[in-house]
Amino acid sequence: MLSVSTVSMIPVRRVFLSLLVLAGPTMAQGKNTPPPQEEQIAPPIVSVPYDDKLARFAEVLGSVHYLRTLCKAPGGDEWRNGMQQLLDSETGNEQLRKAKLTAAFNRGYRAFASVYTDCTPAAIVAEERYRNEGATLATEITSRFGN
Repeated sequence: MLSVSTVSMIPVRRVFLSLLVLAGPTMAQGKNTPPPQEEQIAPPIVSVPYDDKLARFAEVLGSVHYLRTLCKAPGGDEWRNGMQQLLDSETGNEQLRKAKLTAAFNRGYRAFASVYTDCTPAAIVAEERYRNEGATLATEITSRFGN
């Protein structure tokens, strides 16, 4: 069995700790660590003057898509496809704008999904009104901001 004297270890610990404390800053400077990276900067939020109208237009598209699908109108998927084209042409790599417009489309869809479960005359009237509003918004956006 190995016997170790604790009396002789105490001075060794003190010396070791003293060296460690004194050498710590020097050892840290000698390391080849890369400089700290700046935090990932979030991409700038791109905003265009017609974003609010575009969000409302996306909401209208979602509403019309739901109502036309509910009432089994021909071309029900064309509204969702139109929304996809809008996202592709307007947002590109701007994920925040894309998320905002997608949320608006879904909000419009869910708003009517929570009210209408059957195709009623009121649902047909609502769909027609929303189509008219969408046409008005599209005309306003393109006439004022189109090129």
